Amino acid sequence: MTTALLHWDCPTGIAGDMLLAALADLGVPEAVLNRPLHQLGLADQCRIVTRVGHNGGLRGIKAHVDVLTPQKKHRHWRQLRQLLRTAPLEDPVRRAALRCFGLLAEAEARVHGCPVDAVHFHEVGALDAVADVLGACAGLCHLHVQTISCSPLPPGHGAVTTAHGLLPIPAPAVLELASAHQVPLLSGEDWPQGELVTPTGLALAVTWAGRFGAAPALVPRRVGIGLGQRQLDRPNQLRLLLAEPLPSHGQPATALEPFQEWVVLMSCQVDDMDGEALATLQQTALDAGALDAWLQPVYMKKQRPGHLVQVLVRPDQRQALRQVLWSHSSTLGLREQWHHRWILPRRQEQRQTPLGPVRIKWATLPDGSKRGKAEHEDLAALARRHHLPLQEVRRRIQPFLEP
Repeated sequence: MTTALLHWDCPTGIAGDMLLAALADLGVPEAVLNRPLHQLGLADQCRIVTRVGHNGGLRGIKAHVDVLTPQKKHRHWRQLRQLLRTAPLEDPVRRAALRCFGLLAEAEARVHGCPVDAVHFHEVGALDAVADVLGACAGLCHLHVQTISCSPLPPGHGAVTTAHGLLPIPAPAVLELASAHQVPLLSGEDWPQGELVTPTGLALAVTWAGRFGAAPALVPRRVGIGLGQRQLDRPNQLRLLLAEPLPSHGQPATALEPFQEWVVLMSCQVDDMDGEALATLQQTALDAGALDAWLQPVYMKKQRPGHLVQVLVRPDQRQALRQVLWSHSSTLGLREQWHHRWILPRRQEQRQTPLGPVRIKWATLPDGSKRGKAEHEDLAALARRHHLPLQEVRRRIQPFLEP
């Protein structure tokens, strides 16, 4: 089976067994998921079992690992690495599994402050985690997809019991993986309490996903539903979308089509800043890299007039813009909301006109046509230089706004 796209939609997070289950629901045979265990000589110790199930009233597949023999308490990364290197695995499965466990080992080493080779795994080194990683890698190799993407992940909140005791969520290894590989984590009290993203699940996502964000424009061909073991206040599922790129006028999708990206809207309200300070705040946010920043008059508690300050940023800009808002406003708190936005492809060029050079921003519309707009600063500068009204400058520039 060969398909161009595979998108992982993870509304309630990700774990290794959920990914295995979704792969089985896509039609990956159970024998394919279990093949690496046979190749490692572990077939008499554990096996992956899948079955139809329900969660939150919705149908899907559940997967679990039957452990047939007592497990070792610990597994050292150097021992597991040697086992993966010497076993008769298919090379793509071996490479993916080594990368996945290597990512986990690096994260654990940072958490514990020890060399990578000294890391000993607890949960992730157990037989069931070995089965999760190897089975998922074998299933994904079986699909032969060209591009894999993954939605931003909600890690949950609260605490989780581990071999190291009670730890806050996101677990330390999850935070290390997300930080090292720029994985967007969704937060908020409206997410179910408990661990929704496991270190193994996140390591698999980092290993396989080329990007994290909203699903690209696509034509779904098949959907695989993997169910989690826990009952939440909503269906606990991971969805795999096997798809083709959205065609445009009979042609394959290209980079010139509108695309989606995740952005973060940062907001606060203030009632004790004057107009000059607010203007400085807005400009400082834009200078610091904000995509946009705006002010809106509002009435606050006690009927005080104030302003709603909103700043739109890319996910990797959040820390810098938080600092701007803390430093340049009087707010005591910030709110952040994740949004995805559609963007038209655009480019800028400079054209020579009888009045002088003008920068023009071109946008490509979904039907392939182009729309141009001259930069206002350039038009205003020409109006001052030639002592002309701005409207007259626009009229003379209009012929140069044709593609």
